[in-house]
Amino acid sequence: MGGYERNSKAWSADYKNIDDIPAGFNSMLLPDDWDRFYDIAEASQKRVPKMAEVGIKNFINGPEGFTPDNEFCLGETSVGGFYVAAGFCAHGIAGAGGIGKVVAEWIVAGEPTMDLWHMDIKRFGTSYESPDFTLQRITENYEQYYDIHYPGEERTSARPKFTSPVYEWHKNNGAVFGEKASWERVNYYQNNIGNEALRPQGWLGKHWSSAVQVEHHATRTAAGLFDESSFAKARITGSRAGEFLNYVCANNVVKGIGKTVYTQALNSKAGIESDYTVTQTGDDEFMIITGTAFAVHDFGWLEKIRREYSFDNVEITNITRDLACFGIMGPNSRAILQSLTTTDLNHSAFPFMSSQEITIGGIKVRATRITYVGELGWEIYSSVTDGLTVWQKIMEAGKDLGLIPCGYRAIESLRLEKGYRAWAGEINTETNPYEAGLGFAVSLKKENFHGKSAAIAAKESQQRKLVAITFDDITAVPFGSEPIRINGSIRGRIKSGGQGYTIGKAIAYAYLPSDVVEPGTQVDVELFGTWTTGTIQAEPLFDPDNDRIRT
Repeated sequence: MGGYERNSKAWSADYKNIDDIPAGFNSMLLPDDWDRFYDIAEASQKRVPKMAEVGIKNFINGPEGFTPDNEFCLGETSVGGFYVAAGFCAHGIAGAGGIGKVVAEWIVAGEPTMDLWHMDIKRFGTSYESPDFTLQRITENYEQYYDIHYPGEERTSARPKFTSPVYEWHKNNGAVFGEKASWERVNYYQNNIGNEALRPQGWLGKHWSSAVQVEHHATRTAAGLFDESSFAKARITGSRAGEFLNYVCANNVVKGIGKTVYTQALNSKAGIESDYTVTQTGDDEFMIITGTAFAVHDFGWLEKIRREYSFDNVEITNITRDLACFGIMGPNSRAILQSLTTTDLNHSAFPFMSSQEITIGGIKVRATRITYVGELGWEIYSSVTDGLTVWQKIMEAGKDLGLIPCGYRAIESLRLEKGYRAWAGEINTETNPYEAGLGFAVSLKKENFHGKSAAIAAKESQQRKLVAITFDDITAVPFGSEPIRINGSIRGRIKSGGQGYTIGKAIAYAYLPSDVVEPGTQVDVELFGTWTTGTIQAEPLFDPDNDRIRT
């Protein structure tokens, strides 16, 4: 009989120092601690009443290692060629065979041979260099080990850690925050009240808010302003910077100063190791923007390729915390920004996927015309010092044009409607660009890039495809891994899901065999024990001709 404590106590770790495990501490135990054992013994009698009669002869008090998320720590560290397999969270014996296999394969191949992101040591950001932050997170994780964790649940320990320059403004205006890679990010603003009848059935409804639909519709019909300062950002410089990036990236990312390109970085099997945008900001200077949680992973992959393929005269600098980033998206975004700048923002002067330095209310910023929500829009990059002022100027300029501040949960709903992919969601190291519908971002015309031969082979032998599935009942929402049945046979599992408030349907994405991907095909998906019928749809579900983003 064993137990987990609600009020735990670290052994060799503390809030100021990393673990200090005594040398030679192998197969040893800790002294008996009957006071701490009392709660566990009492609880055991409630769980197994016979325990109250048989008594306790002895107990074992020994340390166990836990990680902040109950997953192993595997893979290559930031020191090239140095691998780790640790943090087994009380189930290392059960996982030992698999751990040995995948780590051995990882060492031999130089990259994981299957999707191991949830165990990759690079999933942890730089915050975990802090003993205080790490111990707070591990303590919270351990003490809630057997709690029921609903989708959308947020961690509460060690917050706030990193904040944008607009953090206090958000707090004062009703923001409800989530946390991603130690960054405080707005999930939604609680003063936006929508239709409660759209709350999803089952577990997904637990942490749902009607505010998201309000922010979704505002972005589609007028404009939404999103604080995206947590985006991971890197500056790539040096005489071989362009050559280096065109080898790392599957797309041609060297198109001239002011051009922005969406690309993937592929592994040797043509799996998508990373995806991000690359903007050329100078003859030998580029800026990469990737997801908040992927800085260590994505920039680590760049460092690995630079090191292993001897790209000298290339510097990779993490500038995430140097710049604020705000996304203004929606049909009124151009009119709002144009009132703040003398730069011509018309389509001919400032086309889609281009970037310029402009001024907003006299403040120098970089504006990149891009979207992750399927609307006309720009991402605005300013210094952190100017961030709050820029945000306030945009909000003031948009007050009569329907502009409202919006959160990340609206982004998720909007991007699902448009079919934009998310790494670690619909795409990962086991999926290739062609089956994921991203072949447009692969330039086979380039002489070479990492994973090119595998990409060619993948294009010629596609066996499955990522498809969009809709459900007429917008409250019947999958959230991942649900089985998909077609004509009585299980043919796949859901990768991601959500609500599409513009199309009025629940949405899911899944990889299915090529023989069952025709639009109009009926599928059954098991949602909490109930088989629900959905329909495979042509993509994208919203604005299929991209008229809105190219206006």
